[in-house]
Amino acid sequence: MPRLPVTSGQDAVKALGRLGFVAVRQRGSHVVLKGRGRTFVVPLHPELDRGTLRAIIREANVSVEEFVDAL
Repeated sequence: MPRLPVTSGQDAVKALGRLGFVAVRQRGSHVVLKGRGRTFVVPLHPELDRGTLRAIIREANVSVEEFVDAL
């Protein structure tokens, strides 16, 4: 399993968009994404904690390799 890179929330949203997820709404600094029968929230922080990023990837049901390739 590759090591997770340091990523901003905006970059994570763009990468997940390339994987087929769509931003449904935004309130403040949180974006709600939907796709593949799942809905989850991504915070738009300048730097996401690796644990938070791993939880987002797990919620999206995407492998770490797929996510890193989409970045």
